[in-house]
Amino acid sequence: MLPDAVHQHTHPALAHHFDDLGQQSEASILGMWVFLVTEVLFFGGLFLTYLVYRSMYPTAFALASHELDVVLGTINTAVLITSSLTMALAVHAAQLGQRRVLIIFLLLTMALGATFLGIKSVEYYRKFEECPAVLVALHLPGGEEGAGHACHVPGPGFSFEPPEHARHAQIFFSLYFTMTGIHALHMIIGLGIMTWMLIWAWRDVISAEYFSPIEISGLYWHFVDIVWIFLFPLLYLIGRHA
Repeated sequence: MLPDAVHQHTHPALAHHFDDLGQQSEASILGMWVFLVTEVLFFGGLFLTYLVYRSMYPTAFALASHELDVVLGTINTAVLITSSLTMALAVHAAQLGQRRVLIIFLLLTMALGATFLGIKSVEYYRKFEECPAVLVALHLPGGEEGAGHACHVPGPGFSFEPPEHARHAQIFFSLYFTMTGIHALHMIIGLGIMTWMLIWAWRDVISAEYFSPIEISGLYWHFVDIVWIFLFPLLYLIGRHA
């Protein structure tokens, strides 16, 4: 048996039911892809629900979409795209056994992920403060429906006509908070995974011989980023010209 093969066979990270690290890596990556397929089905159901309701109430959804902050949404999109780049560079560094570079790119990826969640928290705070579900029920500022309510009252000219649009717009905001909230939860899980990878990189567990955990983590991170690439235009952009 060749020296490299002997070393791989005795590597502490090698599970007993695999012949070598290469076989273990392939099985791990296949397992992650199977998991991501289930995630596609999960988010696919949410997207399908959104599309059905959007086709039923296009005007109300377009009006409600105007209440979202497209600037913050665009910034968050750029942040996540950049985090995908730093994650890819982290995987490359792991493959080359560049421990210090790997740690730097993992930290950058985590910082960008935390930035995304911070900006999303600001959006959530503003929306809860403005109570969008109540705002869309107001046809005119100071109307009977909004009298005495503690939420922010929209400025002059804000109107949802006819009244049915108000109820339908509430469906939009329900889907908005559900879809972006689940996505944010996946981001939090991703940050937890990156923290664990950072610890492993710091302890020199990740090496040029054993880097599959970083590859698998990268697949998950890229998937979460791709989900946002679909969420952003659906929630923020479509219908804003109306």
